[in-house]
Amino acid sequence: MKWQLPLPRTVWLGVLLAGVALIFALSLAIGSVSIPLSDVLTTLLGGTPSRPGWGTIIWQFRLPRALTAMLAGSALAVSGLQLQTLFQNPLAGPFVLGINSGASLGVAIVVLASQQLGLVYGDMGIVTAACMGSASVAMLVIVVARLVQNAIALLVVGLMFGYATGAIVNILLQLSSAQQVQQFVIWTFGSFGGVTWVQLPLLAMGIGIGIATALISTAALNVMLLGEMQAQSLGVNLQRLRLLVLLSSSLLAGIVTAFCGPIAFLGVAVPHLCRGILHTSDLRWLLPSVILAGAGLALVADLLSQVLVRSSVLPLNSVTALIGTPILIWVVIRSRARY
Repeated sequence: MKWQLPLPRTVWLGVLLAGVALIFALSLAIGSVSIPLSDVLTTLLGGTPSRPGWGTIIWQFRLPRALTAMLAGSALAVSGLQLQTLFQNPLAGPFVLGINSGASLGVAIVVLASQQLGLVYGDMGIVTAACMGSASVAMLVIVVARLVQNAIALLVVGLMFGYATGAIVNILLQLSSAQQVQQFVIWTFGSFGGVTWVQLPLLAMGIGIGIATALISTAALNVMLLGEMQAQSLGVNLQRLRLLVLLSSSLLAGIVTAFCGPIAFLGVAVPHLCRGILHTSDLRWLLPSVILAGAGLALVADLLSQVLVRSSVLPLNSVTALIGTPILIWVVIRSRARY
């Protein structure tokens, strides 16, 4: 018999924290212009780097981009963890309830309205439209959650909302000009580079509220691991729990989609990765680990999108898919081998 001595979970959390710090530093140093790590540290501490232009690059471009990636990755990972636990479905994630499709619908409506009415919109117009679209779908899902008692039925309803909004988006895009369709398609690629210092506090506040709500429901979600009937017999209010999880997940996924576009795979893959590392389904350990791992993987994906092809920046969703797909395949193979 082969014995294995896994690392303590506290050590793994320390490793994840150190990894995020390292990748964060590399994301500030690597890009179209390479900056030594010593100058990066000097700049962050308020000093003057060897070349004055490096300070502008770090403060105005790379630092808000890196902070946005960390916030978005953490938010999507927490959202995916909650939904997978609530629905007891390994493929559940922020996309599953149609939140991202709702955000896409809001952006598509703005794109079409601007053409028909001659309106002019900027980045905040796109963000506002995406927020309103995702919030509208989230409210519909929450209303249905009060009527539907079965979690699987609610999951199916969420998928139907996603398909319906996706169909409306396709119709609206068919009525738009080629230039506006191109702008919408670029938005769907996803990017952490469009968030400014002015927008960053709003993004951070929304994600903070969503994660705080997730912390409130952690104990009840842990009981849900025993099954719905067992959880209900132990005093868990399933309807209240569903509403809390839907509110938190919708806010986290919706605000990230509004500011960064629809980012795929992170919300589904990160919770599985953390379960495999920590060898537990206890949310008291998984929640901090997915926050760190989500931030780290988002930074890695953003860094790879910038450095893999020097002449251009790759679509972020393509990179996250290339990272997330092997993780999900590993989960399927590992689960089958264990079975």
